Amino acid sequence: MEIHRADERFRTASEWLDSWHSFSFGEFYDPANVGFGFLVAHNDETVAPGTGFEPHPHQDLEIVTWVLDGALAHRDSEGNSGVVHPGLAQRMSAGSGIRHSEWNDGAEPVHYVQMWVRPDRFDLTPSYEQAELDLSTGELIPVASGLTKHASAAAIRLNQPAAGLSVARLAPGQSIELPGAPHLHLFLAAGTAVLEGAGELAAADAVRLTGSGGERVTAGPAGAEVLVWEMY
Repeated sequence: MEIHRADERFRTASEWLDSWHSFSFGEFYDPANVGFGFLVAHNDETVAPGTGFEPHPHQDLEIVTWVLDGALAHRDSEGNSGVVHPGLAQRMSAGSGIRHSEWNDGAEPVHYVQMWVRPDRFDLTPSYEQAELDLSTGELIPVASGLTKHASAAAIRLNQPAAGLSVARLAPGQSIELPGAPHLHLFLAAGTAVLEGAGELAAADAVRLTGSGGERVTAGPAGAEVLVWEMY
């Protein structure tokens, strides 16, 4: 179990962007921190109103976007477009190559987490999918997954049968049990929580677990939103 605190991450900051990187990204390179399991990027980003990322290319990546506050507009070279807001999951499969833009058309900053996963095959046909989710149950809800066990439940399918992302929105004092997996990545997207065996976690703290599972996560007095990647 490795605990990675929010302020230990790499940071890219400008007039319009505040981006925190859990792994090596762009100009920030640490050979000991280039990813975890199939995760190769995990960026916690805030984009100012009326700004965003101009069209830029990607290839052979499954890109999952989860918005915490605000709304993020997506457009790509395959003709796909959509607006991602809290409770809506988005997946873009870059495949053989795609260009896309991400823009904040709103009057308030947009805060989101974007995660990149390696697919199981290269040169796939680029594709896009988004879906609304119900997180009111307080359980871990599969939101983007290629895992067989999530085949009937995942809102979005990933082109990686060994990885899946689930999200839980917990009320104060509510808890969940983490699934068992060779690699498990937990990110506390909002609120505070206590992780069994690790202690207290604050917003944007992350925990990497190897060959583990069954630990309980209990939300603090303000509740919590937990993002969990299972990777096999």
